[in-house]
Amino acid sequence: MKRLQTLLAAATLASATSLAFAQDIKIAHIYGKTGPFEAYAKQTQTGLMLGLEHATGGTMTVLGRKIVVIEKDDQLKPDLAKSQLAAAYGDDKADIAIGPTSSGSALAMLPVAEEYKRILLVEPAVADAITGDKWNRYVFRTGRNSTQDAIAAAVATPQNARIAMLAQDYAFGRDGVKAFKEALAAVKSKAQIVHEEYVPQTTTDFTAPAQRMFDVLKDKPGSRVIGIYWAGANPVTKLADLKPERFNISLAPGGNLLPVMKTWKQLAGLEGAIYYYYGFPKNKVNDWLLAEHKKRFAGALPDFFTAGGMAAGIAVVEAIKKAGGTDTEKLITAMEGLSFDTPKGRMTFRKEDHQAMQPMYQFRIKKDQKDEWDLLDLVREIPAGEIPVPIRNKR
Repeated sequence: MKRLQTLLAAATLASATSLAFAQDIKIAHIYGKTGPFEAYAKQTQTGLMLGLEHATGGTMTVLGRKIVVIEKDDQLKPDLAKSQLAAAYGDDKADIAIGPTSSGSALAMLPVAEEYKRILLVEPAVADAITGDKWNRYVFRTGRNSTQDAIAAAVATPQNARIAMLAQDYAFGRDGVKAFKEALAAVKSKAQIVHEEYVPQTTTDFTAPAQRMFDVLKDKPGSRVIGIYWAGANPVTKLADLKPERFNISLAPGGNLLPVMKTWKQLAGLEGAIYYYYGFPKNKVNDWLLAEHKKRFAGALPDFFTAGGMAAGIAVVEAIKKAGGTDTEKLITAMEGLSFDTPKGRMTFRKEDHQAMQPMYQFRIKKDQKDEWDLLDLVREIPAGEIPVPIRNKR
């Protein structure tokens, strides 16, 4: 009898020990810590940790389980991102993965999530294909997609515009221009894209592509616009230096990071669309983000990708709470149709393709700026309900 009691006690201890180890919720964050999008990646990581903290009330625990974040640097290399996600699911036993920074990496990672039957929450990669024809049921996205960018830009474009598009020659750029064409049709705009210019990501001299766009636009009727869809240091100031106003051509930059937009003061009056600017959303989550970010980072303001990272962190915590744990099937059920508060306001994962539906913003570059970061005026918030994103996946 004594031996039986000893064995039962040992088994109970082993079970309790195993449970203690199992209680950690492991989240793998795979992102481009090194490479040309390093600034994006750093902001996303900062936002993610703030989001997890905010959603857990500062405890970094959910349902009594500690959250552990495992970081991996994919260096923006799709093959590396793919192998790192497999290692995160297989070796690290990650319950959920978040990332990556690049659309190319994201597309490489999607089949891995399906193979391991684990959730991949995409933030901030934007290519439509991620929640489109390359999608699978394990993929959710808090980040906006190319079409959401495009519809916001279409709303901000003059109805009589003739547009030449400048974009980078890879998935992000080509998807963005394609989405913008479809967006103009979706909002029934009379504006037309009359030229598309794709250049390498490493381009620094824009003289030749600018001249080609000038030549196409200079004799066109109506407003003449060069639309710019760009990841990284936006070339809008280099184009401005080439004096497009000689041909009555204006520039339409997409929103960007604060240090980039800080250089746009000479472009006062130009309008565009943006995913997030710290001064636009008026809600409690954004108020918290502003206050905490300034307190922790020597007065610095949260930026474009900080808000996205925070949304991802909040989404994960809210999903686990609703699912009652980290079982994948229960998470999928919980996340489909899930609404949650973010710095941008309310987001909702659309059941059909798991894309987070969210507001966007039309801005105007300020002429009279109160300080170095007082950069944009809000023209209007574009509600999620006015952004008709097509469902493109094959469920």
